[in-house]
Amino acid sequence: MTLTSPPLLPATVQSDSEEDHRHLPLPGNARLLAAVRRHARTALAGWALPREIAEDALLVVSELISNAVLHALPPASLRLTRRRTPTGGILGIEVTDGGPVCGPPAAGSGARDEHGRGLMIVRALSADHGTRSEPDGGATWWAELSTSGR
Repeated sequence: MTLTSPPLLPATVQSDSEEDHRHLPLPGNARLLAAVRRHARTALAGWALPREIAEDALLVVSELISNAVLHALPPASLRLTRRRTPTGGILGIEVTDGGPVCGPPAAGSGARDEHGRGLMIVRALSADHGTRSEPDGGATWWAELSTSGR
């Protein structure tokens, strides 16, 4: 018997002169996150971001979507936003889940630990990051990366 993965729900796309958005519901199964990563890679390529920024953004996306599916309540979704600014722009990455907002994991992940460094990676790669509680009780974990060349 062969198990097949259910298809992802379609992404929504919005654009105007100042911002572009991509929104994708996340699957409730960590094995299906590769499709979400491919969607994010395609969106970032379509925005012609510098390679280093796109690679950093994909790593941040991967960490945030993995945390949402593995550790949070459903439903969850990914939102990518590119905002244009006079100095280049900002790439926003948001993952919203069923909440509630919990504090970051306790410090103490060692170099040999397999898990526990995801938010440290997000912090290192982003210009700003954080969490917010949503009115429906959900939680959004967000990060912003500068899209100006490095």
